[in-house]
Amino acid sequence: MKLRFTIRAAAELDEVLSSIERQSPQGAQHIKQRLFAVIALLRQYPQAGRLTNKAGLRRVVAYPYPYQIYYRAGDAEIVIHGVRHSARRPLSRPK
Repeated sequence: MKLRFTIRAAAELDEVLSSIERQSPQGAQHIKQRLFAVIALLRQYPQAGRLTNKAGLRRVVAYPYPYQIYYRAGDAEIVIHGVRHSARRPLSRPK
């Protein structure tokens, strides 16, 4: 299954990792590995995330880290719409 990040999601991921890297490069690497491991699992289990109140939009938590990945799963493609800390407001609308 093809995987794609929206511009917004790529920017959020970069912001998350850059912010953490300033304080802890090793911590940023751990979080990056976990985020991408969860995203890789979505290719096998695209319905794993919980549905949100936005049509077709799902979210999955990158446990044990407090980051949520928002995505839509189609027949041939998974589109990542956002990567955000759980303390932030939920994704309002995908772009």
